[in-house]
Amino acid sequence: MDAKDEFLEIFYENVDRDGADKLIEWLEKSDFFVAPASGRRHSSYRGGLCQHSINVYKRFVKLLEGEYGENWGKKISPESATIISLFHDICKVDTYVEDVRNVKVDGKWEQKPYFRYEDSLPYGHGEKSVYMLSAFIKLTREEALAINWHMGEYDARVKNGSYMMAEVFYRYPICFLFHVADLTATYLDETCEN
Repeated sequence: MDAKDEFLEIFYENVDRDGADKLIEWLEKSDFFVAPASGRRHSSYRGGLCQHSINVYKRFVKLLEGEYGENWGKKISPESATIISLFHDICKVDTYVEDVRNVKVDGKWEQKPYFRYEDSLPYGHGEKSVYMLSAFIKLTREEALAINWHMGEYDARVKNGSYMMAEVFYRYPICFLFHVADLTATYLDETCEN
């Protein structure tokens, strides 16, 4: 099964929310299923964004099972876990452009392909994903917070001394677990090459 089919299978098994059909229609018209997850780091290849979303979903479910047991669905619904995981990086849709750059290899310059980042809506990262998703589906508070703060300590707002993220993680442990799921998928399941 390819990544797009797996993504859609996970989505349709778990999500039944008003507007979800319009969200999928929009994704189909966008570059979501062929976009990279990053320009030079994790899953920086065609289709990497979709695969990263699946990897994060699987890691999140494992963390939820580990923390809350088989009945983790009583703590957070499978629908919420799916929405948070599959769409946390929707902000990356239509932001990567295939290009080439000069790279020195064995003392000689060669043109190598790469993905250049061009954001036509510089709204932030997690907050941009919340904004974009809200055009299609109504998010719960916990879903919005988990998506908004999924970058954790890498979020520019935290680097400037804000304690908002820590407050969210204390009040909503699901948000912390989701941040960990994103990190483990990124650093344990993905590389620049795969």
